[in-house]
Amino acid sequence: MEKYYYLLINIFTISIPLMKSFDHRVRFISRWKGLLLGISITGLVFIIWDIAFTKIGVWGFNPTYLTGINIVNLPLEEWLFFITVPYACMFIYEAMNYYVKTDILGKMGYPITYILIIVLFILGLIFLDNWYTGLTFLLTAGYLLFIVIKIKPNYLGRFYIGYIISFIPFLLVNGILTGSFIPNEIVWYNNNENLSIRIFTIPIEDSIYMLLLLIMNISIYEWWKSRNKATTF
Repeated sequence: MEKYYYLLINIFTISIPLMKSFDHRVRFISRWKGLLLGISITGLVFIIWDIAFTKIGVWGFNPTYLTGINIVNLPLEEWLFFITVPYACMFIYEAMNYYVKTDILGKMGYPITYILIIVLFILGLIFLDNWYTGLTFLLTAGYLLFIVIKIKPNYLGRFYIGYIISFIPFLLVNGILTGSFIPNEIVWYNNNENLSIRIFTIPIEDSIYMLLLLIMNISIYEWWKSRNKATTF
């Protein structure tokens, strides 16, 4: 049974969002083209990153909790991670947009983003020798800078609320992956390549990694939505 743990985590992650996607109020499943576009483009970037970091030993996978099916030297379950997690988080984002009409952090979206850009850029340079820390922080700062300069979106406040809400399932899912609630970790990390600061068992870098994963998915998804609306007039 242990060899199915990572696979079961993927199924658990997407199961409720997938079932709720057919709710006629949110109509999440009707936006499948934007979802597929965001997940595909972002997934390609993160898979390449994942393959490279696995090869040089920044992180790796415990075969005890894997089915043993590998694609380009990555477990099948890891490929599924970049489908199930973004899907679930984008569902949370869209459900929140439907049920919470007030843009609570609307005016704070850009200030929060600029602060993140500055802090992550400085920390990324300071800890450049730590591959996971340096690259994750710098890439996130760079993409956020691209967002505010080039895209200039009006959804940043809502994105950060969605990110905060997504942090709850993040703690559960990533907690299990990194060894919470089970005897050993499913995904191990080389502490020489990170800050060795953990949220429970989760490397602090994972929270920024998730931020980048989500903002890339949602920015592409929102671009598709705006383009689709424009073509309907």
